[in-house]
Amino acid sequence: KNHELVPATLVDSIAGLRHGGAYRHIRELLRNKLLHHEGAPYDGYRLTNLGYDYLALRTMVSRGHIHGVGRQIGVGKESDIFE
Repeated sequence: KNHELVPATLVDSIAGLRHGGAYRHIRELLRNKLLHHEGAPYDGYRLTNLGYDYLALRTMVSRGHIHGVGRQIGVGKESDIFE
């Protein structure tokens, strides 16, 4: 919320996981292209657009606004439309 790039040490301290658990999750998020690592001039991670989309969908599912995704019914310039 307050950082454009978040250092891994801050992620680790906030997550509170033991034995490098946060680093394993960061690696998985990087593999799925939900996070991007910036090495210069400041070492940190940022959410990608796909990461923001995933976060928004997960929030809507947890609030009960979305129960499932149907078949694709349209494709727009910047979005896909599903049933």
